[in-house]
Amino acid sequence: MPEKLIIVESPAKVHTIKKFLGSGYDVIASQGHIRDLPKSTLGVDVDHDFEPKYITIRGKSDVIQAMRKAVKKADIVYLATDPDREGEAISWHISEGFDLSGKKVYRITFNEITKNAVKEALKKPGGISMDLVNAQQARRVLDRVVGYELSPVLWKKVKGKLSAGRVQSAVLSMVCEREKEIASFVPEEYWTLSVKLQKDNVNVTAEYYGENGRKKELTSAEQTEKIEQDIQGRKFVLEELKSTEKTRFSPYPFTTSTLQQDAANRLNFSTSKTMRLAQELYEGVRVTGRGTIGLITYLRTDSTRISDEADASCKAFIAENYGREFVGGKKTKENQNAQDAHEAIRPTDVTLTPESVKEDLSRDLYRLYQLIWKRFVASRMKAAVYDTVNARFSCGTHTFAAASSHLKFAGYLSVYDTEEEKVSGEKNLLKLSEKDELDLAAPEKEQHFTAPPPHYTESTLVRAMEENGLGRPSTYAPTISNILARHYITKEGRQIFTTELGEVVNNLLETSFPDIVDVKFTAAMEEKLDDVAEGKEDWHQVMRDFYPNFEKEVKKAEAELTKVKVQDEVSDVICDKCGRNMVIKFGPHGKFLACPGFPECRNTKPYVEKAGVKCPKCGSQILILRTKKGRRFYGCENRECDFVSWTRPKAGAANT
Repeated sequence: MPEKLIIVESPAKVHTIKKFLGSGYDVIASQGHIRDLPKSTLGVDVDHDFEPKYITIRGKSDVIQAMRKAVKKADIVYLATDPDREGEAISWHISEGFDLSGKKVYRITFNEITKNAVKEALKKPGGISMDLVNAQQARRVLDRVVGYELSPVLWKKVKGKLSAGRVQSAVLSMVCEREKEIASFVPEEYWTLSVKLQKDNVNVTAEYYGENGRKKELTSAEQTEKIEQDIQGRKFVLEELKSTEKTRFSPYPFTTSTLQQDAANRLNFSTSKTMRLAQELYEGVRVTGRGTIGLITYLRTDSTRISDEADASCKAFIAENYGREFVGGKKTKENQNAQDAHEAIRPTDVTLTPESVKEDLSRDLYRLYQLIWKRFVASRMKAAVYDTVNARFSCGTHTFAAASSHLKFAGYLSVYDTEEEKVSGEKNLLKLSEKDELDLAAPEKEQHFTAPPPHYTESTLVRAMEENGLGRPSTYAPTISNILARHYITKEGRQIFTTELGEVVNNLLETSFPDIVDVKFTAAMEEKLDDVAEGKEDWHQVMRDFYPNFEKEVKKAEAELTKVKVQDEVSDVICDKCGRNMVIKFGPHGKFLACPGFPECRNTKPYVEKAGVKCPKCGSQILILRTKKGRRFYGCENRECDFVSWTRPKAGAANT
């Protein structure tokens, strides 16, 4: 009968760790928190220094009973929850919730689920860090107070079932501000002028640069036509030809933020999907010949640090498989906000290449593991080197420029390729010499207009959150998922747009709760939580500083704000019972159509979303549909047409 008990968070880790340690240990999962604030009440005693009132989480009685039995049998208990503030708090709640008197209780952490990491952690047991616990408590209490006191204001002044939150409201504000910038943007006209030049059998294309070697923008058709007239029938002289090397340094290994961004850009994964898949890779995957092992290190991190052992192992792998000339290195990126509690996200064993485990992984798990593996290996490789050539041509007072670039040494690009071309620009420049005279073959001018700032995508929104200090690695994905679920924002393709509801909520919060939507204020609160984690700040004092002014704003908003009516979006679908245009509503399973004549008319219909392209078979509209499991696919609205596709079709080409 085991005398040593290890308590982890996830059931997926249990089998893996048992296999590492054998029969001398029992391993059990808490399945997350066992205690939390109650859902039905605030659960925070604001009159007694904001003391939280924790209760056992409903529905976890079986888990708790199993843990109680395991604890009773054990002489030594190792609390091995995740190596972050949330994990520290879970360990503390376990120690508070069970009778551990008379037992030896230790806190252990490991950054990866591997045999060596687990055994090393057992050799160096420690205690629970109350600074980390208090940082988590401060965040939980702060978010509970904001959410539970702000949300009722939205229910009274907008409509029911809305929510506001400390971080989510600031992020919503950022999206709304971007929408305002786009709406108020005034395009400015500009022109480009390119010329095709010839000398013997050599042809090059150059672009207008400026006057007498100085940069100048073309802002009108008249200005561009005047230059076009000036250069007609005249020689172009190659005034300058420079050959240089351009170095493109390897990337840093992934943090949570950069992983979410790259997975969105390269794999088209949502932030929540990326984190779900990364969690699977971290907790353990059954690999042929190796059993169940964790393939990557801990997934919630803002550090680019790599252990010396992992660094040496990777460089040895690069030398053996790519050549010693590819071995490079990368110092840790300085990040003043990084908690640096653990390493960057990397493979636990670099010799487990993506191809070697491909058959053991689902398609999406494989793609994400491949991305993480390649990024890590690339981070330990030398920079890519390009040979570049820059040329300046003169024609009277007008200056034109041309450039070319050719990959000389692939370096990290041999592993972690980018969309950048290996050869770009004018390939014939080196066939020319300074002072060569070239003839004008054909000028070509084109009108352009400056573009507004782009809409946020999940990738760029995560980057903006990180840059502005909103939230931490563990909160990026849940925050975006939350405001999407509340229908404050919506996605069209990859782009994020605010909804009318989101704008109404944001306007109300901006008017009555400026601090809550203020990005700098929210970031400053994050810094205070970091100070709590480092033992520099008392978490009760954080609440004492925040709450009085917030409470005044809540009472003022309840007394003074008038109710705002949010109009439902009107569709072009006619109610077949009363003839009104049906409106788009949101339900538990997404959008649906409802008659605005409710309660006299209770007619509803499924909401059918058009993809905006024509059917390549019959020319009817393509609809965006979903399987019972929620997977998106595309089908023709014409019931007599059998066209369906997993990917968005292009008109004129069948894609079944």
